[in-house]
Amino acid sequence: MSQSTDPAGQIAAGYAFTGPALDLGALLWDGTCLPDRQIRIPLSMLNRHGLVAGATGTGKTKTLQLIAEQLSAAGVPVFLADIKGDVSGISEPGTENDRVRKRAADVAQDWQPAGCPAEFYALGGIGAGIPLRATVTAFGPVLLSKVLQLNQTQEQSLGLIFHYADSKGLELIDLKDLRAVVAFLVSDQGKPELKGIGGLSTVTAGVILRALTAFEQQGAAEFFGEPEFDTSEFLRTSADGRGVVSVLELPAVQDKPQLFSTFLMWLLADLYADLPEVGDVERPKLVFFFDEAHLLFNGASKAFLESITQTVRLIRSKGIGVFFVTQTPKDVPADVLAQLGNRVQHALRAFTPDDAKALKATVKTFPRSPYDLEELLTGLGTGEAVVTVLSENGAPTPVAATRLRAPRSLMGPVDPAALDRAVKSSLLYSRYAEPVDRESAYEKISAEQAAAEAAAEEAAAAAEAEKQAKEAAKAARSAPKPEPSLAQQVVGSGLFRSLARSVGTQLGREISRSLFGTAKRRR
Repeated sequence: MSQSTDPAGQIAAGYAFTGPALDLGALLWDGTCLPDRQIRIPLSMLNRHGLVAGATGTGKTKTLQLIAEQLSAAGVPVFLADIKGDVSGISEPGTENDRVRKRAADVAQDWQPAGCPAEFYALGGIGAGIPLRATVTAFGPVLLSKVLQLNQTQEQSLGLIFHYADSKGLELIDLKDLRAVVAFLVSDQGKPELKGIGGLSTVTAGVILRALTAFEQQGAAEFFGEPEFDTSEFLRTSADGRGVVSVLELPAVQDKPQLFSTFLMWLLADLYADLPEVGDVERPKLVFFFDEAHLLFNGASKAFLESITQTVRLIRSKGIGVFFVTQTPKDVPADVLAQLGNRVQHALRAFTPDDAKALKATVKTFPRSPYDLEELLTGLGTGEAVVTVLSENGAPTPVAATRLRAPRSLMGPVDPAALDRAVKSSLLYSRYAEPVDRESAYEKISAEQAAAEAAAEEAAAAAEAEKQAKEAAKAARSAPKPEPSLAQQVVGSGLFRSLARSVGTQLGREISRSLFGTAKRRR
């Protein structure tokens, strides 16, 4: 059959790339796996972003593992978020068994066990991993508003607080710094500070402070502080040239989805801010897998969505590829979805009217295809997916139902003791393990308030002393005069004054001497 009349041949021709590419699997057509018709993705197109979607249990995690280990082998660093704790096995060789052998035979895969060089991280050191921390200043008001679940007005007020702290050189390193600045700006001393640019209402400040308290009670205070993690650590390669796979272990905080999804966005935004422009590259500098992506977009403000969209749009020119991992494409906003050139869609379920609606919406996001996609997407088995990627010239490839290859690394978690050893033996552990609490906004404001209180106490003491002095002077002026002594009465009497006038006479002199007890001189 000629290729022109062979739909499977036409589809496979769309994946016959000349440059380096990752092997995803073999084409499925008419219920049959065709091992001679391989489905691939060009390495140079992985910074055009992608989506890995599918219902729970359809094999999304294994797809991430498959792509990540091939990227590592090609010298491309990878970041993975491990929500359930089952990705850590990427650091160890896999185990051959009947299922692996059958899958390898189906897709013409030369399967050999192999692990990847890996580093393990944990948010704030909660769980097994090198602690990842951010300063509050670096995290910024938009991302912080998302995790605090603030409304638009409160988000704007938080932005004003950050602006004030920046302008005054008040470093917001941890949550107590932010709390101190908020409390100061609604105090009698701090209220005038923001008067010229809108001010901060006591009600809004109260909402922010309560949100911070609830946030801290969830254990989130551990995630903010120093040493702040340098995201360039994710760009490392091992001594043998393989890309390091950075695994963020999240099982200990999987009950805090708002926090870890937003923290992942901070990591991405920080990479964007720090990396230089490189344009189109032969291979990405990093591929970042954003798991449970729907959590990032749930309840997101307009400003937050705009920030995500801008970051995803522009970070491609920094050599970074981003893959969002979620259940259906409708979990991702249209502006973001439009930028995801590579798609791996696992099976979807249609058990409810909402499921059926999501299925129809998903089908509409794919190019036209000879497949009945509604039927195909509900009939795919575990480890099978519908694929379309960008070809080497940037055009979308034909839609291809694909039986995916088996990962070569361990498909499951590593032993906890082995994980702990890997963390403790890392050169990065000593750099980030111990938190540092240096002088920042809290200490500066506390010192200023203490100085102001001391000055106020000194002024009050001086005022009290002056008041007491005035009262004493007033009391002295109004007090009754004391009774004169006998001598004073005599000296002040009229008789004494008369005698004094005659003191020049002999008689006067004698009387005077007798009064003062002096004896009369003899002649």
